[in-house]
Amino acid sequence: MGLHRFYTGRKISGLIWALTGGLLVIGWLVDFFLIPGMVRDANHRYPYAKQDPSAAWILLVLLGILGVHRFYLGKWGTGLIWLFTGGLFGIGVIYDFFTLNEQLAEN
Repeated sequence: MGLHRFYTGRKISGLIWALTGGLLVIGWLVDFFLIPGMVRDANHRYPYAKQDPSAAWILLVLLGILGVHRFYLGKWGTGLIWLFTGGLFGIGVIYDFFTLNEQLAEN
C-alpha cells in the first residue's frame, strides 16, 4: 500500500505505490534495498517530537477513521470531529496520511 513511503515523508511516491500496488510489485523489490536510507533521511528531515511517531502512525493506520491518532496528538477538537464523522467522511484520514509527519513536528 505504500505506507512505508508515507511514514518516511515520501508523499507522492506513497500515493503512486498505493495506486499501483507498489509499481506492480517491482517497487517492493527496489524498496527492500532503499528503506534503510529512506528511514535515515526521514530521521533527519523530521525533528524530535513529543509523541512517538511510530505510535501515531499505527493509530492512524488502524483507527484513523475514529480519530484516535488525533487524540494521541492532543488535538481533541478534530479528534471528536473525526470520531463522529468517520474521519471526516474518510477525506480527513487521507489528509492525515499526507500531513502526519508535519503534525508530529509541530507538537
